[in-house]
Amino acid sequence: MAEIEIGRTPPGISILPFYFTGALAFVALTVFLFLSSDSLTGHYFSPHLLALVHTAALGWGSMVIFGAAYQLLPVICERDLFQPTLAFASYLFLTIGTLLLVISFWDFQVGLIMISGGACIVLAALLYLINVLGTSGAIRQYSIQHLFLSSSAFWLLFTTLIGLLLAINLAFPFFIRNHLDILKLHAHAGLAGWFLQLITGVSTKLVPMFLLSTSEKKGQLVVAFCLQNIGLMGFLADAFCSQSLARAPLYLSLVLLGTIFWLVFLFDVFKKRLRKKTDLQMQHTLVSIISLLLAFLTLGMVLNQQDNRWTLLYGMLLFMGWISSLILGMTFKTLPFIVWSNHYKLLSGKVKVPLPKDLYHERLVKYQFYLLIGSIALLTVAILIQSNMLLQVALFFWMALAFVYFYNTLQVLFHKTNILP
Repeated sequence: MAEIEIGRTPPGISILPFYFTGALAFVALTVFLFLSSDSLTGHYFSPHLLALVHTAALGWGSMVIFGAAYQLLPVICERDLFQPTLAFASYLFLTIGTLLLVISFWDFQVGLIMISGGACIVLAALLYLINVLGTSGAIRQYSIQHLFLSSSAFWLLFTTLIGLLLAINLAFPFFIRNHLDILKLHAHAGLAGWFLQLITGVSTKLVPMFLLSTSEKKGQLVVAFCLQNIGLMGFLADAFCSQSLARAPLYLSLVLLGTIFWLVFLFDVFKKRLRKKTDLQMQHTLVSIISLLLAFLTLGMVLNQQDNRWTLLYGMLLFMGWISSLILGMTFKTLPFIVWSNHYKLLSGKVKVPLPKDLYHERLVKYQFYLLIGSIALLTVAILIQSNMLLQVALFFWMALAFVYFYNTLQVLFHKTNILP
């Protein structure tokens, strides 16, 4: 972590609320999954499932990613965050918008509440985009990481705008196309545009830094960027204009190929690492990558089968496997540093102070990792064999995992300055 410049760390108010709210949303998500497991066996366009998906995508995934991005933008761009005030404003809009959307979806109350929630999410995405462009805009040499970050921010705004239009369409129908068809485009724009491209960009900066490694295969990242965007844009344009998914496998293959180029780069970084011992946080990243690849394999069944369990497994592997695994690991790589910086950056070198890794319980991270592997495995088997009893057990493990993560996150967030003897 020594490579992060303390002087460029944004104020805690711009970052820490995202981590707290995201951890709380993760607990809420797992509790409601456990209490409403029957919703998982039905159609994907059901009130409770829509509420759960948006809790996962906005309250959990996007919430923590916003906070991490605001922390890492100064590291990647090597300059101060453009507007910390806008960062906090985006937190308020994202939190309020998520609450309004989840509440309205749960009881399926179309109208003002749902539309207001969608509008708040759009404003949060717009403020985030302004901060990304403002932070990276003054850089003379634009790197591939900046391209991924900027592109993902644009895709986020696009995704949220489509989501707002979908919310309006439910109350005041105006779409010529089928609502569910537009919903599929909205979902894949968020997954492949927002989540995939941001994770790709950030990981190519952080993984080499954490492993003390480098790679000369940076041209592969340019290819990955082009393929991911061409595939996604082709899929959205073709599906919208032709009203057919016949060529979807072609476009999704381009996105998959772009993802493989990214993973080959990370594998090269891993081979050349100086830090040979891989810690638990990086092992979370490995689980995340495996979950993403399994989701791509499952996507073939989603396109060719009408069985809803494949759609459910696809979504679970992405949200609970890929995105959640990455966040669970990276939280304890990034969050302790900014809390440590707020408490000790003026004291470092003058008195003996704790290290960032001393701010959380490493043993709990180990328990978290084992619970994560068990939860993903149980959930996958439960969905495939359609066992309600095993599904309940898997969701109970997810609840336990969420509480362990939440407790450990609170230990970091509420750390008190401690001068060592």
